[in-house]
Amino acid sequence: MHLRPHLRTRLRHLALAGAALALVTASMPASAAAGPGSGGRDHRPSDRGLSAVVRYTEYGIPHIVAKDYANLGFGTGWAQAADQVCTLADGFVTVAGERSRHFGPDAAPDGSLSSATTNLSSDLYFRGVRDAGTVERLLRTPAPAGPSRDVRELMRGWAAGYNAWLRKNRITDPACARAGWVRPVTALDVARRGFAVSVLGGQGRAVDGITAARPPAGPPADGSSGAPDPGRTAEAARKLFDVSDAAMGSNAVAFSGAVTADGRGLLLGNPHYPWQGGRRFWQSQQTIPGELNVSGASLLGTTVVNIGFNDKVAWSHTVATGVPLNLHQLALVPGDPTSYLVDGKPERMTPRTVTVAVGGGAPVTRTQWWTRYGPVVDRLGAQLPLPWTAATAYALNDPNAANLRASDTALGFGKARSTLDVADVLRRTQGLPWVNTVAADSGGRSFFAQAQLLPRITDELAQRCSTPLGRAVYPASGVAVLDGSRSDCALGSDPDAVQPGVFGPARMPVLRDAPYAENSNDSAWLTNADRPLTGYERIFGTVATQRSLRTRGGIEDVAAMAERGRLTVSDLQRQQFANRVPAGDLAAADVARACPAALPNDPEACRVLAAWDRTVDTGSRGALLFDRFWRKFTGTVPAAQQWLVPFSAADPVRTPRAVNTAAPGFAKALADAVAELRAARIPLDAPLGAHQFVVRNGQRIPLSGGTEALGVWNKIEPVWNAAGGGYTEVAHGTSHVQAVGWDGSRCPVARTLLSYSQSSNPASPHHADQTRLYAGERWVTSRFCEKDILRSPALRVVVVRD
Repeated sequence: MHLRPHLRTRLRHLALAGAALALVTASMPASAAAGPGSGGRDHRPSDRGLSAVVRYTEYGIPHIVAKDYANLGFGTGWAQAADQVCTLADGFVTVAGERSRHFGPDAAPDGSLSSATTNLSSDLYFRGVRDAGTVERLLRTPAPAGPSRDVRELMRGWAAGYNAWLRKNRITDPACARAGWVRPVTALDVARRGFAVSVLGGQGRAVDGITAARPPAGPPADGSSGAPDPGRTAEAARKLFDVSDAAMGSNAVAFSGAVTADGRGLLLGNPHYPWQGGRRFWQSQQTIPGELNVSGASLLGTTVVNIGFNDKVAWSHTVATGVPLNLHQLALVPGDPTSYLVDGKPERMTPRTVTVAVGGGAPVTRTQWWTRYGPVVDRLGAQLPLPWTAATAYALNDPNAANLRASDTALGFGKARSTLDVADVLRRTQGLPWVNTVAADSGGRSFFAQAQLLPRITDELAQRCSTPLGRAVYPASGVAVLDGSRSDCALGSDPDAVQPGVFGPARMPVLRDAPYAENSNDSAWLTNADRPLTGYERIFGTVATQRSLRTRGGIEDVAAMAERGRLTVSDLQRQQFANRVPAGDLAAADVARACPAALPNDPEACRVLAAWDRTVDTGSRGALLFDRFWRKFTGTVPAAQQWLVPFSAADPVRTPRAVNTAAPGFAKALADAVAELRAARIPLDAPLGAHQFVVRNGQRIPLSGGTEALGVWNKIEPVWNAAGGGYTEVAHGTSHVQAVGWDGSRCPVARTLLSYSQSSNPASPHHADQTRLYAGERWVTSRFCEKDILRSPALRVVVVRD
């Protein structure tokens, strides 16, 4: 019998896959290694016997099959290393506190694991975490307060898989080929990386302030008290915790079956994350037959799918407005600035002396100072000083420094069968430090929860216990500054909270089964404009305050979709790349009308603005001119002067509106934008994609999308380089996108995109393939079910073992 070539290939793929699956389900020797929490030491357990099957489909997406969690972790660590070894290794140097040794003390980390501005600051913090045994204690904490055995097994296997890949492969990525800082890791290293992600919004935000805090040598040289100004501090805190200005954001919307074509739920997730460095996503499918089957994206170095879907449920996250820290203002003992008073009794601070190795130089030793509340800090970011004086110091409380449960939350989502299960997982694990959850299921339910782990700062506590500084800062930003000299100002506990001093699930904003549930990084208030959420404490976010243009545009879009009804996954895909500019719809006509008076000698600019189609598609002409004008206008004209119709809580989606073309600075912003483009020899009517692009392997890839200031759903924040041709790189924005629904079969209907592609290695075929898809507004059809995986024309089966 003669078989056609393509049929022979298909049969060969089937035989390979069948053999691989048989290997996974066969009896394999159990590892003799202890879990990462045993003994609390930096050990390297024996992991002989671990193995997994990795089946690659289009765009290098691995489908990892294993018999248990340790083996699944092994396959995941191996596959992540294959795509991202240099980025991963760089992160492990960070959490080891060894950046100064390898890269010099003054260089800056990539910002993925903390806000440290120098390697030395980063090392002092992470070396302090290591010396204190912080992560070891969390690993020893029994679940549910600590991580489950399944998660600890995943970490053990991940480290073994990463190490096995290093042993058996030559690194071809020039970022770290032959670098001495690429080395094996332990399960404890993996856990430390998870800890760093957990405290990003708390201690991680204050690394410079923790490591630089010093007892005062004497009174301020200028003769002042040294106390921070409440008004300036409140404004600095508001800006610091404004999610719309952050390097991470996101959109997500869940539609209930009431507005879909088949009565089943739909989910569109569009997280906005950095395009470079260690805070990127990586795609995979993780399967333990009969136990777990989930597909989606993982933050690099994590062992679980953080955002994803299975055959019944899909979920995404958006960075939340809740403030995951608070400050305690300490009254110091006169004459002893390292002792503070509580109820009139002195308590000594605990010194932590940390030594960091520096390449080519002498080691650096510094002392950090810790209190019952947490570390003393002398700043929160460069713009928010908190001076340590002879009378006062500030200690930072970060409840996520006791939270190593985020992976249990993600693992629970991966096994959920409905949004009811998602809610139950959030209640049981309480592991999410700084994100909201938006979910939908095949039964037609929608779900939103701001289930963050937050300090238990009630408005009543803030009113009763805020210092004068706190009375200004808390209403403006949600950052509480409590009187640390009073024990009756302790945070207390909720009965349903998994750890002391945090809110329990019953106090968190939740919306169930609304026609749509949408979040674009504003507070929970307008998750659904017809069913506003209220009654939560200020630390969670604001109520009845102005929303961002991205939130307003998103609500307009999804509310119109819900009103139209009969929605399908294709509607989600169209929404992702609609590229409508809410700022343009609000302001472009007024700007064009005012243009002749503002630019009396430049009719070309006015014609371009009037003709612009108010989108940021690659072919949109006039989009670049409006974008450059709008950034200058909103960056220089005070917010209160930008609009003629002010914000109204009774009409929050449509206000403010009517751009104030008479505002001082309007004409200058317009003239400056025109002059800027002409100086760069960029035509005013150039198509956006000619000057908004990235370069990969020498190839220019035009990109659609737009900035936060414009309110575009498909958000990207590119870097302006006029001499290089315009926007020549993307700092952060649309990352792992998923549009998910169900059709009654066992296979979810899912389309995905990873904007920056799977691999950071320029030599990889998957370094820019999905970037080109993203540029062309095309999608990957997810291969979730076995039959679809086996039909992949790119199917490649790899058995990985140690």
